[in-house]
Amino acid sequence: MKKEESRFVESNIFEGMVSIRAIINAYDNKISDRRISKVYVSEDKAKKRAKELSYIKARSYDIGYSIETISAETFESVTVGNTHGGLLCECTQRTIETLTADSIKDNGFYVMLDGIEDPYNFGYAIRSLYAAGVDGIILTPRNWMSAAGVVCRASAGASETIPMYTCEGAAAAELFKNRGYKVICSDIKNSVSAYETELKFPIFLIVGGEKRGISKDLLECCDKIIRLDYKSDFGMALSAASAASILAFEIMRQNL
Repeated sequence: MKKEESRFVESNIFEGMVSIRAIINAYDNKISDRRISKVYVSEDKAKKRAKELSYIKARSYDIGYSIETISAETFESVTVGNTHGGLLCECTQRTIETLTADSIKDNGFYVMLDGIEDPYNFGYAIRSLYAAGVDGIILTPRNWMSAAGVVCRASAGASETIPMYTCEGAAAAELFKNRGYKVICSDIKNSVSAYETELKFPIFLIVGGEKRGISKDLLECCDKIIRLDYKSDFGMALSAASAASILAFEIMRQNL
């Protein structure tokens, strides 16, 4: 199988030290129940990664995973990316909890990503959302990316360290409204400019994929529909990852 194709295959292999640290940090902070079961080291990189390996070995005692050095050829046969630095790990699956009223913090900022199908784009979006201070990501039950290792690498580890919940869109909107949140959708029809809208916390922002967008039923649940205005005469939509990033930082700016 080509590496480009394998990024979509269900896998719990995580590549690189950034991903390994993210999983360990999520374990330490009780954000995720994912656990490392085994770390693999490419034999041609072992000497260069002595510092990281010292940390990995030290943490193996309290977390309970094993470490194995394998040939460079075997290592490359199971990786997708090229920036792993000779380190990868096998992990258990992560349980994504169902959203409840008790999951939602007061005066927070949550985002629903619906319809982003490429795991790299999904990871890029989560990286920006985490940097902008989002408190949690809401996913529809059918929308969680099984290629978690690819998502983790693309998000620079943020996908493992940010809280995630599953919920159908309309049900999620109702839960947030009951907690006093404004439900904001990103779309074009009947919209107002994001730069001319007060976007103060608490906010539940919904961003749809560029192919399917946000469903009509979900749009009817929102309090306001916002759009991103362009300077250039450009008739195409931004990618969902780009739109989510820009909107998250505008919301962050307004709440500094």
